Amino acid sequence: MSGSAGAIEDCSAEKKRSLRVRYVYGMIFLMYILLAWLVRDYGQKFLPQLHYVKACGAGGNNCFRMLGVLRVSLGCFIFFCLMFLSTCSTRKLDEVRSNWHSGCWILKSFLLIASMAVPFFLPSDYMQIYGEVARAGAGIFLLLQLVSVTEFIVWWNKYWTPDNEKKSCSLGLFISTIFYVASILGIALMYYLYAPRLACAINIFFITWTAILVLVMMIISLHSLVNRGLLSSGIMASYIVFLCWSALRSEPPYEKCNVQKQVNTNADWTTILSFLIAIGTIVMSTFSTGIDSQSFQFRKDEVQEEDDIPYKYGIFHLIFSLGAMYFAMLFLSWNLLNPAKEWSIDVGWASTWVKILNEWLAATIYLWKLISPVVRQPKVHQEPMQQSDDSILP
Repeated sequence: MSGSAGAIEDCSAEKKRSLRVRYVYGMIFLMYILLAWLVRDYGQKFLPQLHYVKACGAGGNNCFRMLGVLRVSLGCFIFFCLMFLSTCSTRKLDEVRSNWHSGCWILKSFLLIASMAVPFFLPSDYMQIYGEVARAGAGIFLLLQLVSVTEFIVWWNKYWTPDNEKKSCSLGLFISTIFYVASILGIALMYYLYAPRLACAINIFFITWTAILVLVMMIISLHSLVNRGLLSSGIMASYIVFLCWSALRSEPPYEKCNVQKQVNTNADWTTILSFLIAIGTIVMSTFSTGIDSQSFQFRKDEVQEEDDIPYKYGIFHLIFSLGAMYFAMLFLSWNLLNPAKEWSIDVGWASTWVKILNEWLAATIYLWKLISPVVRQPKVHQEPMQQSDDSILP
């Protein structure tokens, strides 16, 4: 009994260590993001040593601005990709790979420094190729993020669904009302800020189509064959309204239909605050998607044993490696030709369309989650009842 209790205690301690180490990896990811920003905006001033690196070219120009961001992103990708390859098949807490994931920080420090330095010695042509690959990787990251968000919304809806007498639907109805009111106010505010005149046809189209999607999701969720209630559709409505608002905010500052950016286009405190919030959002979205390994499992009914790892290490590091590509695209505004301005992030028509497509894809995934049980439901063929001989009247 004492041996069994000691094993359980060891598993509990190891599980807590593996849960805490997630925040260390999050801080490493944040460090890479800040380094990418420093190299892009102030690299020539604060990193003069790069002028002497052959791959950086004359004056070190190939290691700053756009190419500098790609080099930092590649370093982050290499680190987390190596962590993914070394932990992807980990199952138990007592495995060596589990200890590698949670510890061995002296060795991983050398790995971190090496992965950070190697890209600065690669030719610029390789960085251009990586930039094209990063676009695809960032798209995959957004898709996985949408799956994670959709699964969370479905889970939250099930949690608040009154499946027994102890749960009341009044709180769920109250929360869904808040989300729908917020969505309606958000749409009205977007019309006011980003479609002040009829000439703003593209913005009017974006906002109107968002309103139509909100209405369609509400109708389908209330249909008798679906019957999912208003909570999940209300949360998703607020989410796609947020995505539409984020897309409109990403329009270029010279866009005449953008009232907010006409007020001030300089790097004032609001621009800096928005920039810092965007960085925090990148880290949080990557972290939350990385720890949500349950959403990316084909079998979700597996029994969790005491010595099993608390989350899938491989998926965690894979999401962070794709997140490295994602933050590169945000710093470059998805454009590998024109460098972004200082203190700007995810601004430009390319960023706007990426977010709009992301919004439409989110609505599509959610609508499929609603109707798929109905579509996949096997049809029951009722055979006509045959009357017995006794039931036939003479």
